[in-house]
Amino acid sequence: MAPLVWLITGCTSGFGSLMVQQILSRGDKVIATGRTLSKLSSLQESGAAVLQLDVTDSQQSLNATIVKAIAIYGRIDVLVNNAAYIQTGAWEDLEYGEWLAEFDANVLGVIKVTRAVLPHLRERKAGTIVFLSSRSGWYGDAFCSAYSGSKFALEGIVEGLRWETEQFGIKTLMIEPGRFRTKFLSPGNLRTKQSHIPDYEEASRNFIAYLAQNEDGKQPGDPLKAVEIILDLVRKEGVAEGKEVPFRLPLGRDCYETIKEKCEETLKLLKEWEGVCTSTDLPRKE
Repeated sequence: MAPLVWLITGCTSGFGSLMVQQILSRGDKVIATGRTLSKLSSLQESGAAVLQLDVTDSQQSLNATIVKAIAIYGRIDVLVNNAAYIQTGAWEDLEYGEWLAEFDANVLGVIKVTRAVLPHLRERKAGTIVFLSSRSGWYGDAFCSAYSGSKFALEGIVEGLRWETEQFGIKTLMIEPGRFRTKFLSPGNLRTKQSHIPDYEEASRNFIAYLAQNEDGKQPGDPLKAVEIILDLVRKEGVAEGKEVPFRLPLGRDCYETIKEKCEETLKLLKEWEGVCTSTDLPRKE
């Protein structure tokens, strides 16, 4: 296989940083991007090209950044939409601006970056777009509604994109990680909001404490294993060799079990309520 050219958002830590290192180790080229250019210096020293890119910038600004990215190697073969963050808090505590900021980064930012790259892939009639969703794109946990909502939205818009663009030779991959041991829940990345509404206050405090004591740095998933699978799927080697690469793939036992349980519950509901669900059609004309 000829070396691929990857562009990845959110490379200052976590999956993004690991992905850059593993891509380089496989002989591909990569353009690592992030909001703060200085935080990408170690990746640049490893052989990656780097660009400043903030997914919340304007469409015009992101279009210009992608033009610069394409000029580096003459093309982009793979776009990985990785940048995201999590805002926690009860519905009644999160202000409109906080909801908007969550969706701006996790949904609208993804839309803008993808829109900037799509004409290039469509013209070449080739390419792969990888979207990092989440277990939270299937299941909404208490105090995580803003983040879950953004990932549920991502699942829908990407599924639509898949059907729009597959005719142009563009492959779409939706990766749904569970809880992996990155810095995603570290104090520098996680945005928490303690409730001061009496009815929520204790549960909110317990939730924040639980994340700090039992989740941050203690997640069960190995991010390196996840990254290796993602690269295999794109390159059609390793675990993906000789297989039809799926549109979406959950990663992590916790994500697998959550999705399996939800699917089983949904099938059970449909069976039990089929008569009601299908009773709303107008009478058929004979």
